[in-house]
Amino acid sequence: MATVSLEPAGRCAWDEPVRISVRGLAPGQPVTLRASLRDERGALFRAHARYRADDRGLLDLARAPALGGSFVGLEPMGLLWALEPETPFWRFVKRDVQTPFAVELEVLDGHEPDAGRLLGRALHARHFLRPGVRRVPVRAGRVRGTLFLPPGAGPFPGIIDLYGSGGGLCEYRASLLAGHGFAALALAYFRFEDLPEYLDDLQLEYFEEAVNFMLQHPKVKGPNVGLLGFSKGGDLCLSMASFLKGITATVLINSCVANTVAPLPYKDMIIPSLGSDPKRYTINESGLLNFMGIWENPLEGSNQKSIIPFERAQGPFLFIVGMDDNNWKSSFYAQIASERLQANGKDRPEIICYKGTGHCIEPPYFPVCRASVHAVLGQPICHGGEPEFQSRAQVDAWQRIQTFFHKHLNGQKPVQSSKL
Repeated sequence: MATVSLEPAGRCAWDEPVRISVRGLAPGQPVTLRASLRDERGALFRAHARYRADDRGLLDLARAPALGGSFVGLEPMGLLWALEPETPFWRFVKRDVQTPFAVELEVLDGHEPDAGRLLGRALHARHFLRPGVRRVPVRAGRVRGTLFLPPGAGPFPGIIDLYGSGGGLCEYRASLLAGHGFAALALAYFRFEDLPEYLDDLQLEYFEEAVNFMLQHPKVKGPNVGLLGFSKGGDLCLSMASFLKGITATVLINSCVANTVAPLPYKDMIIPSLGSDPKRYTINESGLLNFMGIWENPLEGSNQKSIIPFERAQGPFLFIVGMDDNNWKSSFYAQIASERLQANGKDRPEIICYKGTGHCIEPPYFPVCRASVHAVLGQPICHGGEPEFQSRAQVDAWQRIQTFFHKHLNGQKPVQSSKL
C-alpha cells in the first residue's frame, strides 16, 4: 500500500496550504488522485488528477504536474480549488464554522478512466476556527451577527464583514480573518431571524448600530474599524464609509459604486437605487442567466443621484476586481471611483484587477464558483471566471486584504496607488 502524507499533518485552517505527497509507489508509476467532501447538507464535491511518480517512487504535488483530470499542470492545491459539486450549480458554503470539512484523499493505480485498485487513503480535516479563536453570537439591540475574536487579551483591529444579496448570516470569512489577528463581525442584514425579509426595508441606521457595537466592545481596538463587503455588501460598505463615523479602511470585492437593488434611507435623506431593467438579462450557451446588462449607467441622467458620495469617507479604499465578473461591471465601477476621488482632491483608491476571475472571489482554496443558484431568485446565474486564474486570485486577494487592514487599522499612514 502507498502512504499519503500531509504537511502540516495535524490541524489545518481552510485558508492554509497543505503539501500532499504519496510514498511507496513504483518508479514512474501512473496514479490517479481523487479528493471528495460532503457539505453540511450532504452535497458531494469531487476532483481528480492524473500523475506519475518520480524515479524513486515518490509523488510530491508541490513538484509534480498534473497530467490531466480536473486540472493540468503544477497545482499543489488543485484537488481543493477544483472540487466540483455533483449537483449542478450547488454552491460551496461553510454553514457551521465550528466543525471542519473532512476531505477524503484517495490514490488509485493507473489513470482514470481506467484507474484500478485503491493504493492509499487519507482523511484531511480543514478547520475554520484556528486554535484559540472565539465565536460569540451577537444579539445586541437590533444587531444580528457573530463576532470572532483572536486568541489573546487584545484589543484587536476590528472589521465588519458583509456578504451579498443572498441574505442570511455568512460566517466563514470572518472566522478565518480572526485567525489572522482581527476581531471580525460577520453581520447579517436581511433574511435572518427577526431582520427584514427584503432589502427594501433596510436603513443605514442598522449598520451605524453595528459600527457602534464594535467601537464599544472592549476587545476591539479603536478609534476606528474597517469594512469588508462583497457584491451588494460592497455598496452598503461604501454608504457606511461615506455617512458614518469611526470607519478608516474599506475593502470592496466586485461591488458597485452606486446604491443598488433598493433605496437606502438614513435620517432625513434617501439614497435612491440605481436604475435597472430585469428584462435585459441574457442567457448564455449553458442556459445560465447573466444579469450584468440589467443595470443602467450610474454616470447618466438621474442615475447619478444613486452614486454614493464616497469622497466623504475618512479612510482609504481597496477595490478587488474580477475582470470576468458576469454580475457587475466591477472594473468600470472601480474606474468611476478612482476618477471621482481624484476629482474631489482625494487619494486614488488601491485597485487590484484579476484576469480570468469572476464574481465570487472567496478565501484561498475555496472551490471556484462559476455559477450557482441564487438564494433569493432560485435560478442558476453565471458568475464568470476560469478556475486556474481565479484560484490564484483568491490566494493573492486574501493576502492583500489582510495587509491593507493591518496597515490602516494600526495607525500607519496610508500610501495609496491605483493599479487598474
